[in-house]
Amino acid sequence: MTVTRLPRPYIRVTADLVILTVRSGELHILLIDRGNPPYLGRPALPGGFVRDGETLEGAAYRELAEETGLLACDVTLEQLRAYSEPGRDPRGRVITIAYLALGPDLPLPIAGTDAAAARWVPVEQALATELAFDHAEILRDCLESARARLEHTTAGAAFCREPFTVADLRHVYEAVWGQRLDPSNFRRKVTNTAGFIVPTGERRFPDVGRPAALYTRGPATLLIPPLLRTATDEP
Repeated sequence: MTVTRLPRPYIRVTADLVILTVRSGELHILLIDRGNPPYLGRPALPGGFVRDGETLEGAAYRELAEETGLLACDVTLEQLRAYSEPGRDPRGRVITIAYLALGPDLPLPIAGTDAAAARWVPVEQALATELAFDHAEILRDCLESARARLEHTTAGAAFCREPFTVADLRHVYEAVWGQRLDPSNFRRKVTNTAGFIVPTGERRFPDVGRPAALYTRGPATLLIPPLLRTATDEP
């Protein structure tokens, strides 16, 4: 059987990564400084072109390791959406797939390949920075997706190293949502949600104050009812 080969496509595909973590009680994103044109020296999301014979996910994890030194064991990447505006890349027609990852207090990145530098940047600072390509739009979309996921899923616990306290989890929500939450209301909502967190039976003894119960992530993936953002965190 004769197979008709399609002409070599002129559209190229990249994977761009939005890696979020909480450091010192503040939401941070992983950014690089581009080491090559276009946008030489401009802050950008980690990412790069998908190679022949490579899957999108494989390219995403490879770029993560090459540009930042973080490995697949450090984060779990989840495909979010595609960006295909014709003029988004000055090198030609390039479609990118955005990946989102949430992780607990991730290690310091190490720049490599075409990244001149790699660092954790507070999200609010990154939003006020002129990023390369359409990476500001990608960041905003992924940030809103992360905030919404904390409302409807147990993803908030992914930012906590186990075991953790309810206060540790609340600080994650406050950092990601950018708002203060009432400790008593938050504790009641979290502990009354079946399968969200599981007590270990142990306690953390701080230098000052009462011991706090320790928890691990539970088997639930969805929050029913959801833990919704509000201005006053009313029950």
